[in-house]
Amino acid sequence: MAISPPPISDVINQLNSLLGDSGLKGELDRNMKTVLQSALGKLDVVSREEFDAQAAVLARTRARVEQLEAELQAMIEKVDSQT
Repeated sequence: MAISPPPISDVINQLNSLLGDSGLKGELDRNMKTVLQSALGKLDVVSREEFDAQAAVLARTRARVEQLEAELQAMIEKVDSQT
């Protein structure tokens, strides 16, 4: 049976209690931020601003497609009624 590691929050809490207010805590915080920023930088992610901008473009595109579908349906009905 495999042993699962403890949640990261438990590990961080234990480290905080061991380090207290020592200078090591600040150094550890800075190093952790650096490591996390480096790891996140390697991921294929976008900023929230870019995501929001693309979501807005998608919403406008969907609305335009729906409008064009309605116009097309009206044209089809018009042609069908004339035949």
